[in-house]
Amino acid sequence: MRAPVKRPYDNSRRQAHLRATRRRIIEAATTLFIQHGYPATTLEAIAAAGDTSLPTLYRLFSSKRALLTAVLDTAFGGDDQPIAFGDRPAVQAALSQPDAMAMLRAFARIGRDFMTRSSAIMHVLATAAQVDPEVAGLLDEIRRQRLEGQSRIVAALSARDALDPALPVAEAADITYLVLSPEVHRILTVERGWTADQYEQWLVRSLGALLRR
Repeated sequence: MRAPVKRPYDNSRRQAHLRATRRRIIEAATTLFIQHGYPATTLEAIAAAGDTSLPTLYRLFSSKRALLTAVLDTAFGGDDQPIAFGDRPAVQAALSQPDAMAMLRAFARIGRDFMTRSSAIMHVLATAAQVDPEVAGLLDEIRRQRLEGQSRIVAALSARDALDPALPVAEAADITYLVLSPEVHRILTVERGWTADQYEQWLVRSLGALLRR
């Protein structure tokens, strides 16, 4: 008799289940971090809110800081795909715009969407960084990455000969970093009650007026 042919093991259902559990935990953590703050939120509370066990949470996220990092990555990108923000299609499409003003309008829309997703959790991060050295280090790294990424807008303007020649590149990068900061977004949309449309149009006007030739 012929030996039965072994079928290859298919773990796609298990991987889909783990991914769904991971997303559920991230959603629960995001809600609790925003409601109660990072220091006051326990992993036990997150596991309960995410309808999962604490050992499973630890298997998927080795620590509370690792979970916070996952929450931030998901908020920044808008999904749980492992794609760097600068490599995402919307950013690449904005950078490929031949017209400088069209590029700034595209980045204003990206900035609006990014802040809508992440402003609240970034405020949690900044608050927690005042009392938690590990979180402070994470905040410093995110700020470094943000400056590096937003400097690409300045480089793209310069490449199009559209950057104000009287403006040093480093100063232009600092201006972009300020205008697109979560702190400014919070002042305008939370303190002053601006709508997302108002904020986006302000980004277009400000970046165009402050950076362009």
